[in-house]
This record gives sequence, C-alpha cells and structure tokens, in this order.
Amino acid sequence: MESLAQGRITEKAKSPPAALQALLARIIDYAGLFPPAGSSMSDAVANYAQYQASESAWALGRFVVPANRLAEFEAARSRLPIRHTWQLTCLIGDNLHDDSLRVHDFNRRSRSIGAAVDSIEIKLGCGDRAQLLRQIPPSDVCVYFEVSLDEPLEQLAAINKAGARAKLRTGGVTAEAIPSAEGVTGFLSRCADAGVAFKATAGLHHPVRSIHPLTYEPNAPRARMHGFLNVFLAAAFALQKVPQNEMAAVLNSENPADFYFDDIGARWRDSTLTTDQIRHARDQFAISFGSCSFEEPLHDLRDVQIL
Repeated sequence: MESLAQGRITEKAKSPPAALQALLARIIDYAGLFPPAGSSMSDAVANYAQYQASESAWALGRFVVPANRLAEFEAARSRLPIRHTWQLTCLIGDNLHDDSLRVHDFNRRSRSIGAAVDSIEIKLGCGDRAQLLRQIPPSDVCVYFEVSLDEPLEQLAAINKAGARAKLRTGGVTAEAIPSAEGVTGFLSRCADAGVAFKATAGLHHPVRSIHPLTYEPNAPRARMHGFLNVFLAAAFALQKVPQNEMAAVLNSENPADFYFDDIGARWRDSTLTTDQIRHARDQFAISFGSCSFEEPLHDLRDVQIL
C-alpha cells in the first residue's frame, strides 16, 4: 500500500502561488520502499515514473534506495524507457567499503542505467565521518550525516566544513519517535548558526501539525505529527534569525488558516517571508524531506485548501 491517497495524484490543480512553489519545489524525496508503505522495488519504481509524468512532478525530489538494493533497482529501472536520468539518494549501511563501491560502480554506468546517485545518507559517529568522506568525496556525491536532535554546534560546523550536510529524523512509526517542537527548533537554529544544510526524514506526511495514524494498518496508533509546512517555514525563519520561541510557535501551529501563500511571499500569522527568502532557504539550507508517500502530502495540501 503506497499511500492512503493512492490514485489521486492525477487530480487537476491550478498552478500554486510562487511562494508555495518555492517552498515545495522538489521537496519530497520518494521513499516508498520504507515503512510504513514498504512497497516492492518494482512498485516503487513504477510509482516514481508515474509521479514524474504527473502535474505534481515539480514537487518530486529524489528516489531513495539502500546501497545494497542498487542492483535490484537497476533491474526494475531497466523495464522502463529511459527518457532522462533519475536522481537517487542512497542509504549507506554498516559496510562502508562495499556500499561505497556499489555507489561508484552504479554511477560509472549511470548513462546506460538512466539513474545516478547524487547524494548518500548515513548514520555515523563523529569519529567515523572523516573515513567516509575519504571513501566517497563530497565532490562526487553530496553526503548527508544522520545526526541526533541535540547534535552540538561544533559538530554541525565540522559537517559543514567537510562539505557535507545533516539529516534529521522528525518522526517514525511510534509516538516516541516524534521529537518535540522545542528540540526541532534548537536543531534548526544550530544548523543555521553552523551554516550546515539539512534534510528531514520520517513522519512528515502531512502539511500542518495534527493527529494522524502512525501507519497504514487498521486501528494503527495515533499521535500528533509534525507538518512539513511548519518545519520548512520554521527553517526559513531560522535563517532570518527569528527567536526560538517564535519558531517553536510556528512548529506547534495546528490551524491551516495560519498559513498563507501568494506570489510575493508567505505569511504565518503576522510573520512574513518573501518568495526570494524562501527560495534561498530551500536552495542553501532546508533541502528536502523523505516520505514513503508522494501522494499523501499533496492530497492533504488540497484538503486544507493550501494547494
């Protein structure tokens, strides 16, 4: 089951205002292989191809795949026509050497495959990060290090100095996996201070903070989940040095009417951002978020009449 909104991606929608398009352009890295969707490789690849051909393709980011499944991805991709090169973000496992070789070999043949890994994501302790950067230089791929919510400023600055980026978990399939708004706010502020860009993963299926089932199973537990509008607008505010208590208020906002977008900019209650400020934040700071569904976030934007 790819999402609760399966099949709705073809709905006709008017062109989004410039500020909303700047905020959401290529923002959703499609992670259909992962829970709670858990699609097969063939289904996930077919879904991604469908999304690329849809009217919502402007919001589609990279295809997320583990390094040890690149061969499986290649087989599934080979069954589709190659019209242009897909961009992949690749999860590196415990065996840095073998996975780095998989990525290198895959990219060496990227033209014939019709896909290329342009970023990798890995969870490592501070002492192991330099080793990985020696194996896969940032000039070849962009490296994201998954870090803790309370990652110290000096470590975030070291990631930036190495030419890498940070990755934050914003949820999961249990309520305990969802970080507090204050924790996320502190992380965003430290990233802004350190000059390190980040991506988010897990739990950002819905545009505005609200209570939802944590999986697609019947009678699944429910919890209050962060909204991707909340998180990415708060990140844009972080670059403008907005106080953390105001950023926390953005993250905690549960009323879709608090959010407004037009061609000039975005407004959250009385706080504003220009479209250029949003575009700069997305280009240089708040890069994307991984989601096991591409359809559900956009369907929910329509439900709350923002898209």
